[in-house]
Amino acid sequence: MATEREILERAKKFEFQGGIPEMRAFVNNNAKALNAKPPEIGAYHPDVELRPGLRADICVPKGSGPHPTLVYLHGGGWVSGTSKTHTKLCMEFAAAGYLTVNVDYRLAPEHPFPAGLDDCIFASKWTAENAGRYNGDRQRMAIGGDSAGGNLTAATLISLAGQPDAPKFKAALLLYAMLDIPRALKASDGNPEITRMMIKAYLGDRQELITDPRVTPLNGIKAGIMPPTFLIVGTADNLVPDTYAMAELLRKTETPHEVHVLEDMPHAFLQIWMVSGCAEGLRLTMNFLNRHV
Repeated sequence: MATEREILERAKKFEFQGGIPEMRAFVNNNAKALNAKPPEIGAYHPDVELRPGLRADICVPKGSGPHPTLVYLHGGGWVSGTSKTHTKLCMEFAAAGYLTVNVDYRLAPEHPFPAGLDDCIFASKWTAENAGRYNGDRQRMAIGGDSAGGNLTAATLISLAGQPDAPKFKAALLLYAMLDIPRALKASDGNPEITRMMIKAYLGDRQELITDPRVTPLNGIKAGIMPPTFLIVGTADNLVPDTYAMAELLRKTETPHEVHVLEDMPHAFLQIWMVSGCAEGLRLTMNFLNRHV
């Protein structure tokens, strides 16, 4: 069995050959290992139709509830990943007591911006209206996501601001979130070619929108936009600057927040259950939710 150091080194490289089809295959194949040994939960409802073309997997905690509720938006650079690649992570939230709606939003380039974001906004409202069907509590809701899902989390909150029918979220999770698209396009660290490919696919023929707050959420943070916010990233992740930049904006807008930077952890480490930082990161995440939701 590989050592933790060997697993971390492989995770940092994120190497595959080809374009978006190959990236999707890479992510899906790795998910088989990352989803191994899921925790026990009360019930699992895959592929629940929220509206035509939009589905979610719903993970229900044990017990009668009503359970606090989490809308979860998976990562994958807007072009890969599905609710199924994040099954175990969402089951971890359910095992901790959170009714978790794992949203399978539309992907680019087949469905460029704002299709995926529109799905996340709709799923948020759907969850507020339907959580009770699964013993969820619409008065205690959180929203969160990892990587591009973290981007969509902040973009969803920005988009919902001021809408009279918007759900009232008590907390947000930004897990190694991509929040500064102009910086990502200029960066030379990590995997810049892959990053640029994902952004180009996500925006399609609307590349001029890179600074739009719904694309670069750092440009849309004002007082009252974000609920209490949890940020986590590893030092081996090239999205550390995005995390610190968001934390500074939250500080300036007097938004309660918590920041954790875990030593030597790579991107997506909350799914890499074989490394010690995964358990610690999940512990910190659940503690934050328990205090705020």
